[in-house]
Amino acid sequence: MSILDQLADHARQRVAAAKAVAPMAEVRRAAMELPRGDFAFERALRGEDLAFICECKRASPSKGLIAREFPYLEIARDYAAAGAEAISVLTEPKWFLGRDDYMREIAEGVSVPCLRKDFTVDEYMLYEAKLLGASAALLICAILDGAYLKDYIQICDGLGLSALVEAHDEAEVEMALEAGARIVGVNNRNLKDFSVDTGNSRRLRALIPRDVLFVSESGVRDAGDVRAAREMGADAVLVGETLMRAADRRAKLAELRGTA
Repeated sequence: MSILDQLADHARQRVAAAKAVAPMAEVRRAAMELPRGDFAFERALRGEDLAFICECKRASPSKGLIAREFPYLEIARDYAAAGAEAISVLTEPKWFLGRDDYMREIAEGVSVPCLRKDFTVDEYMLYEAKLLGASAALLICAILDGAYLKDYIQICDGLGLSALVEAHDEAEVEMALEAGARIVGVNNRNLKDFSVDTGNSRRLRALIPRDVLFVSESGVRDAGDVRAAREMGADAVLVGETLMRAADRRAKLAELRGTA
């Protein structure tokens, strides 16, 4: 099994365990009783300049432990203060050392919209995202077939959540668009072997209509990478490890933006 297969399999185990504690009907009802969201995440990406989705990530399968000290709320507040348009919060617990509590506390503690970044394999996880205060959920084409992807986008729409639909190749971009994605994230990291090719976004950009938000994910290390994203017509970049390893996250984000 690839790492992605293992991540998806473990997500299914997590969902099964969660359902044993709080059944689907109960979680769905609780999520639907909350006020419908206003798609704040996608609205935040529609600015005149390139938007930054800044990530709170303690570890990853490819890099291991990234942040031994992980003051996640402080990190999120640094991002917000530095002008991040959105914040991505890892909740996957085994390989990324994430927690649902990180999502809940960050969503309560900052005013910018937050993405629950996890490996969605069941609609249950979308209702969880809503209950945790997320403004958006991640849907990965490589672990969902087209029918499920379309259904999950519709569930997100009903909840007022934005769906960031992640693709890695031409077939997955086509799948995302056929399912009705309004935000397509092209991952420059291959989730099957975790190699990084920053040219992947550039190659796939032409396949994505201009009225669909385009996010370039992974591999943003410096202002040159940001400039390349602007030049290819990206609406946003998702930046994780570069910011997590920075001694001064606010200064690093200013440097990436070109405002330092």
